Amino acid sequence: MELDGAGLTCAKVHQAGYDGARVTIASLDRAQAAWAVAQGLTGPVYGRSTGVGANRDVVMEGAGLDLLRSHVCGAGPPIEPARARAMLVVRLNQLLAGGSGVDPAVCRALAYAINHGYTPPLRTYGAIGTGDLTALATTALCLHGELPWHHEPPTPSTQPGPAGTSALPEPVRPGGEPGPAELTHPGGESGHAGFVRSGEERRHPPSEPPHHAFASGDALPFISSGAATLADAAIACHRLRRLLDAAVDVAALSFTAVDASAEPLAAVVQEARPHPGQAVVAARLRGLLAHEPTTRVQDPYGYRAFAQVHGAAMDALDRATTTVEIDLNASTENPLFADGLAWHNGNFHAAPVALALDALRAALVQTAQLSTARLATLMDPAYTGHLPFLADRPGASGVLILEYVAQDALAELRHLANPVTTGTAVISRSAEDHAGFATQAARHALRCLEPLELVLACERTAAARALHASAPDRPLTADLETSRQALARHL
Repeated sequence: MELDGAGLTCAKVHQAGYDGARVTIASLDRAQAAWAVAQGLTGPVYGRSTGVGANRDVVMEGAGLDLLRSHVCGAGPPIEPARARAMLVVRLNQLLAGGSGVDPAVCRALAYAINHGYTPPLRTYGAIGTGDLTALATTALCLHGELPWHHEPPTPSTQPGPAGTSALPEPVRPGGEPGPAELTHPGGESGHAGFVRSGEERRHPPSEPPHHAFASGDALPFISSGAATLADAAIACHRLRRLLDAAVDVAALSFTAVDASAEPLAAVVQEARPHPGQAVVAARLRGLLAHEPTTRVQDPYGYRAFAQVHGAAMDALDRATTTVEIDLNASTENPLFADGLAWHNGNFHAAPVALALDALRAALVQTAQLSTARLATLMDPAYTGHLPFLADRPGASGVLILEYVAQDALAELRHLANPVTTGTAVISRSAEDHAGFATQAARHALRCLEPLELVLACERTAAARALHASAPDRPLTADLETSRQALARHL
């Protein structure tokens, strides 16, 4: 996977995190340009020659490493290595976009870490949507050699090349062209781009942890990013897209089981109200149904308004994905080093991401509510033609318990949908007087995956029962797990 600071997508972040995709660097030009600007400035620059937060007016020299040490304070459960790897990919891509002023050698060190299974030991809590300071300070101290890395060797699909070849990213010159063999291990001392001679690689075999000695002035610029939040948001968007796609297949089973009308899905209906997601959902569902006539004039909303509600969720997901992908490829640096100057700014604030993810989570609840509504019809003889609860004999409970499971999961979704953007925080003696909580929005979006999958699995299990002969009462755990596995294949 080539990273160039411009083409990173949610799908690629997921691929790098969970599928072990190797990364290469297209060009260090923009990172190099920003580094050159930073090196040439002599006036006060926030975080380089001053303190941070309320200490912004205090002149400080050489305090960058202490800044990193003081900001390592993660708390809560450990974050799985795949999410930490995704964060490294995001931060590397941001640095390649330019503007940070960080020594470009760190880019090669990050690529080395990604490709060799090294991730920082991150924990859940420690950010509020204005920069993942704790996560990135931990990463910096791992690179600097003061904290241990977590290491999982690459999977067979991401192992280095044939024996004896370099497992590092394809060497590049500042102009982006592959260079000779001297451009290899990131831990060298030979210059700003981290280029070292081929003999250095022999002294640092691929199993050696990545290393980059941080200069004091690079500390704040490196951690001034929401890379961990964006990685979580990207993973959530990618997986939710697969799950929402699978929901259309589940709805098709229910439509068939109750003989619901396909009339509301007609193209002429969608053209009269041209929301993009609605049209896409209706067209896909039309293609899955037999279009046989039904005797009912109108079905309940779970069927009649499926395209409108589920389409709105798809639209919300599209907006969230677009918002996240803008920031994956943006220079969200403070200060921003460009045009010969340091521009102090608020690009680090993740309000757009938080707002988009708040809307997405609310939309997920609506589509899950319709799923439980269809589940209710699958319990009703008036719609299925079977005994109540799809039981095999009068009075038996059949699949009734699925409604309890689905409503429990739906309650969890409703809780997770509470907006984070209605709150704020005042930090550092009021110098930082607002927070967007995009970190929490992304974390909640990830947590939405399980309850949404459970709701859909309950509907799928009942619809499958309705389409086949009723079975005697039995534990439904295995049936529900089968439905979850079917949904997981979409993920």
